[in-house]
Amino acid sequence: MSANLGLRRPTILVADDSPQNIELLSRVLGQDHRIKVATSGDKALKIVYSDEPPDLILLDIMMPDLSGHEVCRRIKANPDRRRIPVIFVTALGTIEDESLGLSLGAVDYITKPISPPLVQARVRTHLALYDQSRELERMVAQRTSELVATRQQLIRRLGRAAEFKDNETGNHVVRMSHIARLVALQAGLGPEAVQLIFQTAAMHDVGKIGVPDHVLLKPGPLTPDERRLVLLHPQIGADIIGKHDNELLATARTIALTHHERWDGTGYPQGLKGEQIPLVGRIVAIADVFDALMNRRPYKEAMNASQALSTMAQERGLAFDPALLEAFFQQQFEILRVMDLYADARGTVADVAA
Repeated sequence: MSANLGLRRPTILVADDSPQNIELLSRVLGQDHRIKVATSGDKALKIVYSDEPPDLILLDIMMPDLSGHEVCRRIKANPDRRRIPVIFVTALGTIEDESLGLSLGAVDYITKPISPPLVQARVRTHLALYDQSRELERMVAQRTSELVATRQQLIRRLGRAAEFKDNETGNHVVRMSHIARLVALQAGLGPEAVQLIFQTAAMHDVGKIGVPDHVLLKPGPLTPDERRLVLLHPQIGADIIGKHDNELLATARTIALTHHERWDGTGYPQGLKGEQIPLVGRIVAIADVFDALMNRRPYKEAMNASQALSTMAQERGLAFDPALLEAFFQQQFEILRVMDLYADARGTVADVAA
């Protein structure tokens, strides 16, 4: 038996309407396993769906209310329980019966009257396989989590690298990521969507990497040619990130490409209007502009909070989605706290998620 299961006695559910069969199987397996008993299909499912599901199920076919076949179907249809190995233990012994049982997802088929050594051997084998399967799943999940975390760090660092071109602390991406998170949360997005926006908002201006420094850092008005270069940065950012099936990178690309679109259709680079603009782009636009208003740039001085909030309100239905702007104002006190906590005067923040 594997090391994991060796730390405890595996639990076996014996589902059979015959007291004699339950007693026999309990006696054969009870020394090395915890035995749970169900005398009907409904009772079996209640145990399977409980907070302490069994490690293996020995399932009779001919039972009152739900048949063993139906019990197996329901277990295998449940993503949280379908991996539990099911062994049919039944008097139905034809090839057709066995074929049907295995087609429903059972891992084995034992006919009555049972052979105790055979039952013990089959149970040991399938518990070991199930334990190995769970350990493999755990390792895959851990590795996947590590890869996601690495990808998130790369996104954050690349976003900050772009920001350092015209902001010596790079804290703009920290602040606007938090603001975008707060707006998304207030707008009613679910936890996964909120976290996704928080993780990817930092990439909004990665296209600045492709804009010459003398244009980004110019203290005065831009010439038409210089402005054309600036207007290219959303597309440059999208090209840097590339097209991906991965949700994290796909969202980062969408944000980079659409965060300068305007609700009234006068934005760039595509001139999208209203809900043509992806939701993540609309949210990040609000966060990006507000932080830009409240912080000094080579071409302008910083506004105070009152001035910046007033300017944002004037853009309702013009630059910004009115519903999302309302969510922004409902979170304004938390947003102003973010602005203070990650102010450039405090120095460089170590991480976007700080």
